[in-house]
Amino acid sequence: MVRLVVLRYPFLHPSIRYKKLARSLQSKCYLISTGKSNMATLQLASWATNLTYTNLTTGVLTAANKSLYNWAGCAIGGYGSQPAPKIALGTTLTAFSGQPTSSILGANGSISQGFADAQIAAFVNGIASYVDDYDDTHLQTIIHPAGVVASALLAVAEAEGSVTGNDFVTAFVAGVEAECKVGLSVYPEHYDVGWHITSTVGSIGAAVAVGKLLNLNTTVMQQAIGIAATQVVGMQELFGSDTKSFHVGRAAQGGMMAVLLARHGYSSSLQGLEAKYGWLHVVSTRENATAYFDQLGEIWEIEKNTFKPFPCGIVMHPTIDGAIQLSNETHDKDLSTDDIKSVELRVNPEVMVLTGKTDPQTGLEAKFSIFHTAAIGLLYGEATPSQFTNEVVKNQTVVDLRKKVNVTEDDSVPTDAAYVTLEFEDGRKLEKHVEHAKGSIENPLTDAELKKKFMEQVTLAIGDSRAERAYETFTGINNMTDVAKIRGLY
Repeated sequence: MVRLVVLRYPFLHPSIRYKKLARSLQSKCYLISTGKSNMATLQLASWATNLTYTNLTTGVLTAANKSLYNWAGCAIGGYGSQPAPKIALGTTLTAFSGQPTSSILGANGSISQGFADAQIAAFVNGIASYVDDYDDTHLQTIIHPAGVVASALLAVAEAEGSVTGNDFVTAFVAGVEAECKVGLSVYPEHYDVGWHITSTVGSIGAAVAVGKLLNLNTTVMQQAIGIAATQVVGMQELFGSDTKSFHVGRAAQGGMMAVLLARHGYSSSLQGLEAKYGWLHVVSTRENATAYFDQLGEIWEIEKNTFKPFPCGIVMHPTIDGAIQLSNETHDKDLSTDDIKSVELRVNPEVMVLTGKTDPQTGLEAKFSIFHTAAIGLLYGEATPSQFTNEVVKNQTVVDLRKKVNVTEDDSVPTDAAYVTLEFEDGRKLEKHVEHAKGSIENPLTDAELKKKFMEQVTLAIGDSRAERAYETFTGINNMTDVAKIRGLY
């Protein structure tokens, strides 16, 4: 296959000075390029509509199971831990509510509190599952895939009824593969200009998942992908605020809406991804969809999914890991954190781009502060949701230690590694090199650790006995005869 790579070179991007010339050259290059890159939407839609449960390997099913129950734990726990999900539910119920068919996973009490119509449920569960930054991560793209897809999928499954666990899991995998393959096609350029990749690709993944669940044919699935793709949502400027989780809720809602519209004849474009002014070219200076779409069903991105041990930006996890280890070592050697003169960090430059807030004022801002996370790892010997409250952020001991943290950016340090050095007032030093952070592919959470994380989040929201039932429910979702009955099981 011949494909002109000049098509998406940055010097041809329409943002350069000579826009007319750029567009003219770009158009000519596009017209003479050939191959499946011109059929990306069709390729994705065709693969998804033909996917069956029997195509899923044991490894894929295991990864899907972990991704789903980790998502459920984050959604249940997140609903109770932050105000954003409740604000979103209260606001949308008043203005837009329909029949309460679908679960708000973390809400207790009456039907009116625990259920909403499908589009509100997708929106609120998306927010709740993401608001604590405690979710899953496809490390190759920094996409957090489950929140958008599962939130949309469960809402529709409950509204439709009679959805088997096998069908639900198959649709979930289709959605995760779609968003990750699309993300790989434009990463890192798409992310580097400031898009929030989880939500920008998430609406496409949600559309593919819901479209699969509702048995759309290939052409209608293409239309749904186009409608989802035009709903690009999410900028990194909003990280550290409630609006970061809004991105995920809105992407879940938008992907679901795309399918419902396409299902009833709403048109878009059959080339919503690859056309000259389609998603791939509008949101990035480079795309390589062919290379990744050709791998659909052969290389499974869901098997690369990882799960966060700490509720904050993933690029800080190596530093936290090192700080916690040094906290333990400090105590073992009868040293005191009070005597720390300086904390020296050597990290990948991406860490400061994404998490460089030097003086966070809220718990949400602290989730994007390498200075805060280093301090709490050293002071508390852990980094749980309890260390990301407004109270801890303003604690004077934490503030004082944050000011002693110095960061050196080093391109040679991988994003999942960090060097942490403590210098004490008496001149002694302690050093720790974290090669692969806890929760990475090379150093994953164990099954026991992942269950512990789930139980800690969910118990705070709904109590011990219900948390255990919720764990059994979501880990057994692929064996259900009707996923619509899921809320009644816990």
